[in-house]
Amino acid sequence: MPTLFVFLGGVLAALGVGLGAIGAHALKTQLTPEQLETYHTAVQYQMIHAIGLVLVGLLSLYQRSRLFDVAGWAMLVGIILFSGFLFAWLATGRKFFVYPVPVGGISFITGWLTLAIGALGCWGKNWGR
Repeated sequence: MPTLFVFLGGVLAALGVGLGAIGAHALKTQLTPEQLETYHTAVQYQMIHAIGLVLVGLLSLYQRSRLFDVAGWAMLVGIILFSGFLFAWLATGRKFFVYPVPVGGISFITGWLTLAIGALGCWGKNWGR
């Protein structure tokens, strides 16, 4: 699982760079300023959480923890539900795509909190030395 999270994080970060470039160049005339701001928010959150996935994977290589697995999956679900559904909404104009977005935000929060709790558990085992 650790290498899967590092792999997915790397791929999603690369995709985020590409999507950011598309937003900066090709979509300026296609989207309203408000839509472009939403697009950039989706890219930013994807990038932050792609790096979070890499971090989870690297920490899992150091110390296996079920909490790190939960953190990684929560961040991945968050990327799909938050960024992915914002992209889908902007691409299609279908309002129903925005309804799962807050669940993606909750997944992000869950991922980071679970990562923090997992790190605390590892502190006494290995990191406190």
